[in-house]
Amino acid sequence: MREKDGYVPALRYRWLTKFYDPIIAVTTREKTFKNKLIEIADIGPGDKVLDIGCGTGTLAIRTKMVEPDANITGIDGDPEVLELAKRKARDENLEIGFDQGLSFSLPYQDDHFDRCLSSLFFHHLTIENKLITFREIYRVLKTGGQCHIADWGKPANPLMRLLFYQIQLLDGFTTTRDNVEGRIPSLMQAAHFSDVREVAQFSTMFGTMTLYNACKS
Repeated sequence: MREKDGYVPALRYRWLTKFYDPIIAVTTREKTFKNKLIEIADIGPGDKVLDIGCGTGTLAIRTKMVEPDANITGIDGDPEVLELAKRKARDENLEIGFDQGLSFSLPYQDDHFDRCLSSLFFHHLTIENKLITFREIYRVLKTGGQCHIADWGKPANPLMRLLFYQIQLLDGFTTTRDNVEGRIPSLMQAAHFSDVREVAQFSTMFGTMTLYNACKS
């Protein structure tokens, strides 16, 4: 996805895309925080789950492995990473739908999904597109549906703040400012979500990874 569309690609530069999975796995405690996100989401058989900004499909694939009878769809604006996601799902013999589209204009009907997941995506969006995306998530979720987000949050301590400058230098200060200032919950509330909570934090080599929950009442 190009910066002029409102957010930047994974690791910002195209030549880094092929290194995305190993870098994220090593530096962000990816397995730990994604397993926790899936556990909290409590996905059941037959649930329709949307992974927004699915990237290379790691979260969607892991979710399908945990609950094989859930209907998993991933969406991303970047055709290059979607091809990687599709290849990884085929390699695991998993049936997952991957769609190309923008988070702030989701190509799905109202009240369609039971769960919406997202991992390391929102810090790529401008504040305007963060809010629009949360409104779109609210629209496509069923009443009682839940939104579960893992992304960079307000640093837990000065060391985590210092480490997060690495992300800001790579992905940009404008789009990451909302994360580091702890605005994600207020943006979810502005999109009419209820029961908005921070449910977990993880210290990583790049800063504080935070898990957020919210519900469509």
